[in-house]
Amino acid sequence: MRRFVTDRARRAVSASLRGATRPAAPSPAPAAAPALSRPSPSAPSAMAAYMARAMSTSAAGTPPVSLDTINPKVLEFKYAVRGEIVTHAQKLEQELHKNPESLPFDEMLYCNIGNPHSLGQQPVTFFREVLSLCDHPALLDKSETHALYSSDAIERAWQILEKIPGRATGAYSHSQGVKGLRDEIAAGIAARDGFHASGDNIFLTDGASPAVHMMMQLLIRSEKDGILCPLPQYPLYSASIALHGGSFVPYFLDEETGWGLEVDELKKQVDEARSKGITVRALVVINPGNPTGQVLAEENQKKIVEFCKNEGLVLLADEVYQENIYVEDKQFHSFKKIARSMGYTDDDLPLVSFQSVSKGYYGECGKRGGYMEVTGFNADVREQIYKVASVNLCSNISGQILSSLIMSPPKVGDESYESFMVERDGILSSLARRAKALEEAFNSLEGITCNKAEGAMYLFPRLHLPQKVIGAAQAAGAAPDAYYALRLLQATGIVVVPGSGFGQAPGTYHFRCTILPQEDKIPAIISRFKEFHEKFMEEYCDVSCDEAPTSTTTESG
Repeated sequence: MRRFVTDRARRAVSASLRGATRPAAPSPAPAAAPALSRPSPSAPSAMAAYMARAMSTSAAGTPPVSLDTINPKVLEFKYAVRGEIVTHAQKLEQELHKNPESLPFDEMLYCNIGNPHSLGQQPVTFFREVLSLCDHPALLDKSETHALYSSDAIERAWQILEKIPGRATGAYSHSQGVKGLRDEIAAGIAARDGFHASGDNIFLTDGASPAVHMMMQLLIRSEKDGILCPLPQYPLYSASIALHGGSFVPYFLDEETGWGLEVDELKKQVDEARSKGITVRALVVINPGNPTGQVLAEENQKKIVEFCKNEGLVLLADEVYQENIYVEDKQFHSFKKIARSMGYTDDDLPLVSFQSVSKGYYGECGKRGGYMEVTGFNADVREQIYKVASVNLCSNISGQILSSLIMSPPKVGDESYESFMVERDGILSSLARRAKALEEAFNSLEGITCNKAEGAMYLFPRLHLPQKVIGAAQAAGAAPDAYYALRLLQATGIVVVPGSGFGQAPGTYHFRCTILPQEDKIPAIISRFKEFHEKFMEEYCDVSCDEAPTSTTTESG
């Protein structure tokens, strides 16, 4: 590192934070224009009057679209994963390209988002061979293809094309997805869980996020409908609930037990929400956890299933990290498998499981493939889910193909099997090493404690910040963890996401750090981070520094 952040740079940090957290005031309207005040979304007559005023204001010469006239739900939600810190990082990267000597680091190190290929992870060969042949079927008739592609990739491409109407990946499919691909996914689910699965229950989507939005559209009728979500949480859920006009009902994961999920906490939050007149419709569980990295134990999952059954809740199971398990004593179990092992059938429990090609060992974020398996809904409701899916006509076909491939990879005896396993195991074992190295580095520092990453792609360290930091953040108009994250960015080029963007227990501060930078980059991240953190704590140290814990050994139950 060539030089550390200066006083001038620190003043720039404060200015950046004030700008990031305090939106610029809108331009004043002409004197003749009536003032606009945003009405409550729950008052239709007020909304009509509001729109009438907006139209008359527009006619008076102000812009027809402004912060006062767009959907207030859009203003309400936030998405920290690509928020202010990342926006500022992108500006710094542009500055670095223009003038490499202008910053105290020579490259940006992005640890903010689960985007493996952008950080150097290579695509899985078998998957890309099959995709390329499906997208360009003319290759299948060329003799050279057999020298360039494995025989099982060629055979799989033929099988997939036979299932796609017109054998054309550029054509629309059934709105629920290609039937043959859905059947292939269902067979993979059945093999994974040991229980029957049907392609009729699979809805193929452009990643898991659209599937989450579809379920929120289905379940949320008004602000009186609540969705029970973890804190910390992946902000897709709070954003989606806000956009669809529902109520976010939080439950807190227990950091002291390795981000454990306690059923007593669920019950407490449901009862409190109901006392306020909110109808709690569903429970969201992210397993393995994002941003927390815990993997739920089987007995814990059984209690969660029982809770949903007793409380009449839909169980929304975010299981997109099911391949990402890094500790020997942990194993992924789908909630469907747990429910079936307890004797519950489709008639007993409405359950939706989300899966995505963006995660796992494949990391194909840009292909936008995923699915949800929907069970426990009656025929009338399923028809409405299909109607919502039909609005988008269909998900992209490349993503559909990848979704089928990740649930049906090469098998023993296939030509690609050994090379495929080498690629898969190499990626997962490297992720495990990266997670352990970062966890140990964070726990070695004064003022940071970090639970083990049992799965997923993230660590969520806790910052035990001196009071002087909190005061400086308040003066800058920012959350203390956001202040820390921006100072870290300015000094080192390391991009993390403040814990306040995911939600956290009051009075605690965290940041989310991915384990995805390639393994040869991890030492540089650790070195830069340690140098920054030690100088930062020295700068702001007060009497509370001596009381800050330095390590944690908790495990999730």
